[in-house]
Amino acid sequence: MLNGKAAVVTGSTSGIGLGIARALAGAGANIVLNGFGDKAEIEAERARLERECKVKVLYSPADLTKPAEIADMMKMAASAFDAVDILVNNAGIQHVAPVEDFPVEKWDQIIALNLSSTFHTVRAAIPAMKARKWGRIINIASAHSLVASPFKTAYVSAKHGLAGFTKVVALEVATFGITINCISPGYVWTPLVEKQIPDQMKTRNMTREQVIDVLLAAQPTKQFITVDQIGALALYLCSDAAAPVTGANISIDGGFTAQ
Repeated sequence: MLNGKAAVVTGSTSGIGLGIARALAGAGANIVLNGFGDKAEIEAERARLERECKVKVLYSPADLTKPAEIADMMKMAASAFDAVDILVNNAGIQHVAPVEDFPVEKWDQIIALNLSSTFHTVRAAIPAMKARKWGRIINIASAHSLVASPFKTAYVSAKHGLAGFTKVVALEVATFGITINCISPGYVWTPLVEKQIPDQMKTRNMTREQVIDVLLAAQPTKQFITVDQIGALALYLCSDAAAPVTGANISIDGGFTAQ
């Protein structure tokens, strides 16, 4: 389906981003992975994707809070694959604190990574997409692009901003064969969540099942979203069938935002 296309997926060394990268590679797209983590593990995953999916997979260690490094990553991708056909903005971090105690440096870091980095990658990718009359941009937002929770001022602000940014760009590129959409997950089962459960069990003096119940309290299905489900949705948005879908904010949240 995506043979000959090239995709940049930010924050793709684990979790949601890696799930999306695997889905796109499985459909034939060449991939640029990006993110932090153990170098040996990243290289093993890069090589595994190449071997199993028969595509070219590169890795960029770009720090997406730094515009110059974003520019270098996008240039590297365009040089290796002629152009970036698919762009998935997934990289993000979280910090929780009351607004009056929220560290200024954390606010700046979260806005830079969760919101501003998307501006920089999209700005770099659009010209070649326009020239080719085809492009797919997917921004990984969150249920918190639609609703709020206490103590998450920077994260919620960034995700709401991402939804608005997506709508504006969709209007600007609507006649160029380019679509841009948000995917807004609820609580997703990732290695990071799995690693946090034992600590939560100790801190809260709860069983594993009780901790999971707390985590899923706001999710009516009482089921985590999986990275494979998000990958499948991303793959659909890259398909010809999804050509009319643009400027949308698609919830995949087990009913989180239906309440």
